[in-house]
Amino acid sequence: MSLSLRWCASLRSHDFPAGDYEALRKRLPASTPFNHLGWLRAAEAALLPGQQLQVLLGYQDQRLCLCLPLLRSREPFGPLFAPVVRHLGHPLSDRIALLIDLPALYADQVLQAIRKQLPHALLQLSEVPDNPEVDGWLRQWAAASSTWQQRLSCRVPVHRINEGDRQEIGGDPRYKLRRARKRIKACGAQVRRVIASPDNIGELLDAISAVEAASWKGDDEVGVFSGAQRRQWMYQALTALADEGLVCLVLLELDGRCISYRLGLLERGRVYDYNLAFIPEYRDLGSGRVLLEEWIHWGLEQDWLWIDASRVSLDNSSHQLHERQTGQLEQWRLSSYSWRPDGLLLGLAQRAWQWFKPYWRKRANTPGTVAATPPQEHPDALPGHSQR
Repeated sequence: MSLSLRWCASLRSHDFPAGDYEALRKRLPASTPFNHLGWLRAAEAALLPGQQLQVLLGYQDQRLCLCLPLLRSREPFGPLFAPVVRHLGHPLSDRIALLIDLPALYADQVLQAIRKQLPHALLQLSEVPDNPEVDGWLRQWAAASSTWQQRLSCRVPVHRINEGDRQEIGGDPRYKLRRARKRIKACGAQVRRVIASPDNIGELLDAISAVEAASWKGDDEVGVFSGAQRRQWMYQALTALADEGLVCLVLLELDGRCISYRLGLLERGRVYDYNLAFIPEYRDLGSGRVLLEEWIHWGLEQDWLWIDASRVSLDNSSHQLHERQTGQLEQWRLSSYSWRPDGLLLGLAQRAWQWFKPYWRKRANTPGTVAATPPQEHPDALPGHSQR
């Protein structure tokens, strides 16, 4: 059966098949809140000058079987700039599923179409979880690349909600929770659960963005609401998801003012713990664990299945879900270097760095110096391609 490919210039245009997209997204169990059309349309609205969006659509017998919203821009590599293609949503989408419902025999056709429409040195897909359904595609793309890299970017702790959660947690976390609850009670603060709706989402976003701005994330300008572009993206995206009942929050409020929060995105019984912050003057309350515990108790009442950290640092993660995790999920950064001169050059530089890095680490690992942790290879690395 043949595959028909066509390009669309925007997710918001009249000719984009929104209904077919939604059917495809629901058909694929690996899809996440960051694949929702509302989220991606908000990402498109927040594009910067010089960023070009093209959406690749694939049909079989008039059925949408593939949708890849791809963003092309020129990015710096040392003193040079090279064209790079990414999945729309980078860097604020914590986990994407590749919306592909096709066998891998079409992988080369799709990659050639991308290279023709969006010429690039590097095609990089970030925060892609393990998914056997697309492994064949990745192997095909690896074989067609001048250099292929599959780098571990994140080990996400996840917690399967179970009947044991009705009992108080044991060990050191129990005492930390008790102390935090005691402090919160002493200051008079209250925990509140909220499912956002179109009626209250604006007020909620104003409240939590103010908390983030006052926190270290705001000071360092690394928060999801930091800057006009991110703020526009978050307000539009979360408003769209709230319209579908997919945004939930646990808030700690003092005298009607939010002083700490956790923001979650709900998808198929899984809560993605997407963002949290607290006002610095209340840091000693230890509100994070209390609000995380509230997620779990809420999940028990609503028959949610999972609490998911969404994304954590690869090294030295301090996410409190590590204390409760029942498993983990690995996410990967996939880099396909093209056969264009700039792709060959960047791929050569990448391979040279892989060769030089052990020597650099040996020199850096001297008394008083901590060496960087190297990228980690996929346990099922693609033979002859990964890290070559």
